[in-house]
Formats: sequence, C-alpha cells, structure tokens
Amino acid sequence: MELASDPARREVTPLELFFDLVYVFAIGQLSHQLLAHPTWTGAAQTLVLYLAVYAAWAYTTWAVTLVPAEDPRTRRMLLAVMLVGLFMNAAIPRAFGDAGWVFVVTFLLIHLGRTVWLLRVGLDEVNQEHFRRVLVWFVAAAPLWLTGAAVGGGARLAWWAAATLVELAGTGTAHALPGRRLESRQVGFAGGHLLERGRLFMIIALGETVMTTGNSLTAAPYEPMTLLTAGVALTGTIALFWLFFSRSERVVRHYERTEDPMRAGRSGVISLMVSVAGLIVVAVADERVIAHPSEHAGVATNLMLFGGPALFIATQTWHGATLFDDLDRSRLVALSALVVAGMLTPTAPAYLAAIIAAAIVIALTAFEERRPNGEAYAKPAPSGGPDH
Repeated sequence: MELASDPARREVTPLELFFDLVYVFAIGQLSHQLLAHPTWTGAAQTLVLYLAVYAAWAYTTWAVTLVPAEDPRTRRMLLAVMLVGLFMNAAIPRAFGDAGWVFVVTFLLIHLGRTVWLLRVGLDEVNQEHFRRVLVWFVAAAPLWLTGAAVGGGARLAWWAAATLVELAGTGTAHALPGRRLESRQVGFAGGHLLERGRLFMIIALGETVMTTGNSLTAAPYEPMTLLTAGVALTGTIALFWLFFSRSERVVRHYERTEDPMRAGRSGVISLMVSVAGLIVVAVADERVIAHPSEHAGVATNLMLFGGPALFIATQTWHGATLFDDLDRSRLVALSALVVAGMLTPTAPAYLAAIIAAAIVIALTAFEERRPNGEAYAKPAPSGGPDH
C-alpha cells in the first residue's frame, strides 16, 4: 500500500507529546554539559552532541509527518525510538568519556533504523526516492561516528565533528546525489503538522531556560542581586518567546498556501535547530550570572549572554527572509547592538552585562509590538524552485 501524506493540518497526538519527554531530558543534559565545560573544546563537544540529538528528533518528527501517528506502525516506531533515545540522551555527559559507544550505537540505531522503516511503509514515489538518498548520506557518515567512538580525547571530537558536517551537508542540500534531482513542488505534505511540532519543541527549549533560572534561584542565597539577575533572566526569556511566536499566524498561512510545503518545512527545521542551540546557550549564561552576579562577566559568559540571543534572532531573521520577501531591519539593528555591547562589556560585572543583553532583546520586542499590523503581515514571497 502506498501512503500519501495528507496536506491538511493534523493535530499533534498525545503519543508525540509523550515522545518529546525524552528530549526535555536531552536539552537539560546538554545545558549541564556546556555549564560544566565552558571552554572552546567543551562548546564544540556540546554542539556535536546537540546536533546529533536534534537530528534524531527532527528526522523522527518528519517521518511522523509523512506517516501519521494514528498508524499502528508509526506508534511502534515512535515508542522504539523513544526507548533507544533515552539511553542515547543519558549518555550525553559521558559521551566523550566511557559512554562513547553507547551514544553512537543508539544514535545510529535510531538514524538508520527509522530510515529503513520509512522505506518499507509505502511512501509516495518522491519521498521513497528521497529517503533512499537520505540512507546513502547516513551510511556515509556512519564510519566516522564509529571511528570516533573507537578513539579517545581530541580525536573523538574530530571524527564526530566530521560526521556531523557530512550530515549537515546532506540536510542543507536535501540529500543531493550526482545526476539525481527531485521536484518537491505540489507534493502532498502535512506542513502544518511539522510546524506545530517545531513550535512544541521550541517550548521545550524555552522551558529549559525557565527551569534553569528557577533552579539557579533556588540554589543561590536570597539576596537582592540574586533576585535581580533571576528577574532579568526570566524577562529576557519571555522576550525571546514573544519574538518567536509573535508571527506564528503569518508562518501558518504561508504553510497553508505554499506550493512547496516540503521546502518550507526544511527551512523551518534548519531554523529551529539553530534557534534552540541559541536558547541552550542563553540558559547556561543565565545560570552563570545568577551564581556569580558581581564578578566580571569575562569572555566566556559574555559570548553566551550576547551570543545566545544573537544566534536566536539571526536565525529567525534568516527564516523570515527565506519564507517571505522580507528582511527585518529592526532585528538587524538589534543584532548589531548585541555584537557591539558584547564586545564592550567583558570587564563589566556579570549582572550589568546581563541587564544590557536583556534590554536589547526587550527593546526589540517592544518595537515590534508597536509596529503596525500591516508590516507584520506582508505578502509572502514565491515558494521558490525545486527543493530536491
């Protein structure tokens, strides 16, 4: 039997929300990993692990967009990925130590197993051909993951970084192969479902920043500076929430009208990947500031305080420009302000740097809130050319 993904917007099922609980755990693990290793090497390790974890979630979510969760085969697949994913995410803190094999084997079981499963459920011709190509890219990266697990130290990071680059290249090129090109326009795809899943994943990441602020507030002495920095952290998180969700209606309309929902979906998945990375950085920065508010911010904390929001806003700006003929100048100004302020405040007290970073994001939010509705709902750009 051949499946055709219903292009209508589908509701997210309780099972999909249950599945996401494993990734609530993962985001927390990644935040703690970066907090424990706030160095360039630690940041690179956290990034590699994050990209693997996000790929496991994103490709599984794409699979459920193609084959609805109401299908018994999909329910079994989701529960299997959830079970294996728990062990993968539990291995995060020791992935560069004695749990390297656990992380890699579980990751590859999810990645390769889910793709083989998709090729056996009766996808339409375009998606069947696409996931054959996906499998080729995943198999090409697998030896790099396995070699990294077999070595230690910096060599593991190098091998896993190479594997990550292969997978990112595959995602960025829609898993292109020489002489083989697919046209994704007019292909049925439940883009609205994928959009809703992405928004729920963003809530997970935002929830981690709130939990981090709460945990830090609980652990720190109840002094005026603690209350100030915790309030600043939560206010900044609220502003980032607003920036992400303020234009949801516009994005939903684009998904409903576009002739190429797969292209829009791929753009959304890439945008979400970078935005969530920015939020993880924000969560770690908030925890460092609340714990040591009066110390000099320093380069590491400053990079996170200003770099996290900058990464988040830059990605959302890119996504808007990709979906619509619309380059948001106010967000470009905010990005510039974050960069300049970050360069000027490494010797300032951490609480002051945090206030400045939050003030820039809040100012952008306030400006967009007061902007006439006509600007926020400009005409969408054309859907573009072939995706694959």
